[in-house]
Amino acid sequence: FKFPHWIELQVASAELELRNMSTPSLQQPSFLLANLKADATTKHLIQRCQDLLKIIDEYPAKELHLIFPWLVENVFGSLDGIISGWNLRLLHSRSNEYNVVLDFLNPSGPMMKLVYKLQAEDYKYELPVNYLPGPVKVCIQEGVLPDCPLFHNKLQFPPPGVLTPNLALNPFEFFMFNFAYCLIAPRNPLQAQLSSWTDSAYFVLVDMYLKYFLPVEGSVPPASSVSFAGYGVHSPSLLKHHIFHQPSVNADPAAQEIWRSETLLLMFVEIWLHHYSLDMYQKLQSPQVKEPFSPSEEHVLVVRLLVKHLHAFSNSLKPEQLPSSPSAHSHTHTSPLEEFKRVVVQRFVQQKLYLFLQHCFGHWPLDASFRAVLETWLSYIQPWRYTGENNNPQPDQNRTILDKWEPFVHENLLLYTKLFQGFLNRAVRTDLVNAKNALMVFRVAKVFAQPNLTEMIQKGEQLFLEPEHVLHHRQPRGYLTPSQGGSYLSSRQRVVTDTVLKVKSHVYSLEGQDCQYKQMFGSEVRGAVLKFIQIIAQARQTAKRISDHSNEAAANNSILSWFGLGSSDLNNTFSGAEPEDSGECLKKTHEFLDRALENLCQIFKLNQGQLTQLLSNLSSSQDDGHSRQLPDCIQGENGLVLTDLGRRQIINGLRRFEVQYQGDPELQPIRSYESALLVRLLYRVSSVLNDRFRLHMSALCSRSDLLGRLGRRYLTAPDSSVRLKRSPMSPRTLERSLQPRLSLRPLASYRTLLMLLLFYTLGALLSFGPLPSTALLLVGALLYGVLMTLFAEKLKTP
Repeated sequence: FKFPHWIELQVASAELELRNMSTPSLQQPSFLLANLKADATTKHLIQRCQDLLKIIDEYPAKELHLIFPWLVENVFGSLDGIISGWNLRLLHSRSNEYNVVLDFLNPSGPMMKLVYKLQAEDYKYELPVNYLPGPVKVCIQEGVLPDCPLFHNKLQFPPPGVLTPNLALNPFEFFMFNFAYCLIAPRNPLQAQLSSWTDSAYFVLVDMYLKYFLPVEGSVPPASSVSFAGYGVHSPSLLKHHIFHQPSVNADPAAQEIWRSETLLLMFVEIWLHHYSLDMYQKLQSPQVKEPFSPSEEHVLVVRLLVKHLHAFSNSLKPEQLPSSPSAHSHTHTSPLEEFKRVVVQRFVQQKLYLFLQHCFGHWPLDASFRAVLETWLSYIQPWRYTGENNNPQPDQNRTILDKWEPFVHENLLLYTKLFQGFLNRAVRTDLVNAKNALMVFRVAKVFAQPNLTEMIQKGEQLFLEPEHVLHHRQPRGYLTPSQGGSYLSSRQRVVTDTVLKVKSHVYSLEGQDCQYKQMFGSEVRGAVLKFIQIIAQARQTAKRISDHSNEAAANNSILSWFGLGSSDLNNTFSGAEPEDSGECLKKTHEFLDRALENLCQIFKLNQGQLTQLLSNLSSSQDDGHSRQLPDCIQGENGLVLTDLGRRQIINGLRRFEVQYQGDPELQPIRSYESALLVRLLYRVSSVLNDRFRLHMSALCSRSDLLGRLGRRYLTAPDSSVRLKRSPMSPRTLERSLQPRLSLRPLASYRTLLMLLLFYTLGALLSFGPLPSTALLLVGALLYGVLMTLFAEKLKTP
């Protein structure tokens, strides 16, 4: 960790602040801490919680201060992931400790009581900057004050010889940082995962904290009668501040009531979302750059919980408290909590969530786990779903979006248009025959087909493309810091009344001044949608064909399988289907894709004639035997090479390569319906016979009379004359002349053995011994061969 030279010159002044800061490392050893560490290895978790409850009530803050960092690490685990703590992410409701842990950690429980007790004494706790999000670490490394006000006036510079600076956090900030970081801390991958992440104690605690500190109704409950340490505040500025120039001006004391709400939200947003900056995201487009952070499905589900609650929190703003005009606001006295509700989504969440979702859309695996990311996105772009109004009997798709939501759509335009295009790029590469993938396509089409939404998006795009309005610089972002329990909102930005300016400011702040905006309803995206509709139609046909094939195969094998006589041809299986894509799943696939087609036509104003033309073009390009055709390829230096169309055909099961065994038929892999012992034994016997009588067999098969034709039927491989195009990478056809040979491998089949057993059993019932039965079997086989040879010759005769 290397600092600029000018930072090193300020170390002497920083040492004075470091001496004044009270930390556990400067205190005498605590016997209480030693006892708790000993109990952690011997006592059960429930007993330890009961002991901690008594300790928090009885001991003074001076003693509790010494155990607080260890206790937080013991509960949430270490930041480096070595210590797992109480495993809140794996603790489910069926565990005995579940309710005890929730009672101990809930917002009004003993742990929070300890936090407030220490908060009253103005203690500080050190946190290495190495665990801060990537963009924040880069700012500090470059000697620039981070944009987020949460880290202002907290940076403590190290003494000589120590390279890593620390943050000095108050007890509430320290607790919330560790709680938020618990979600993304590295954990042992061998630990068992829950069947449902939403059932974990951690997920429930996040929901509790959000409802308590960001209440939809009422205000935040007071945290006892204690005074809280303050923060600094500075006015928004386009100039970057050096980290040694950290402002410390007092803020409005009236905003003291929401300092915990703002701290909790900023901690959650910074730790969970702020892993990508605009510059970092642009660098990630290069394949040589390794992504710095990969969120998990559990992480995304918690982010969705945060998004849903913030919408409900913001929408709980009473209509009478909404200013009718910008001038009216200056004369309207609203509480800090109501002011916080007004700007919470746009100012604190929008930019970081957009970059987070952009990364997920581009880097998430092409499987059904993307559903968590998709639902997070759809939750954010539908704030009208979280208004608390459940008295509307209309379904979501038929519910007209009110005009009051138009400003939200315009000020979040990229989250509708750019992310829709990102989803479209993913969808054309996924297997739409899979019901889970088809459901995701249906969900997106259903949301964007809501009445009045497409009109709002189109109007927003028109506003952005207005040529007479040009932004010469980004709007100030107003990052404000609370002081003495103050608010980040103490200095409110001026209200921008120009809608065009708002839309342009939104796009440029998220994509940069030199961004090339691609219209969602432009010709390029519309052409991509038309191609996507064809892919959907192909997937529908594939799902129907797989369903018909499965039903036919099931009907043919239902009775024969009892006797081991079902189809045993491994090359007869139909490619393109997964285990879950059968029966009811395929019916759901067809239904989802049908409704997705209807919604896409409604969104992009495609009439029935255009849709019919697209589908007819698709039908005319395919025939009944298209499943046997090779995928679309081009001739390369080393043979055939798949095109993008060919890859999509394989993914959706429309085309496939005929995979067949090309070696010696006698050396094929042993099948599940064959006896391995008999296969090996009969191969050795047949090899001895073929080597000994090879010349006789060749002479017999070379004759032109009936015996020669009969010899060729029994001794020559039936596929010796077949000429196939074996592989796209091997354009040469294999020309092999197989020598006449005797094959005994069919006798190793369980089906053949069963038939022989039934034949000899029937012979025994008819008083035939083994030898007469064998003679009868050989005579019958010979007569069958003669008749088939004569019958085949007559068919060839015109």
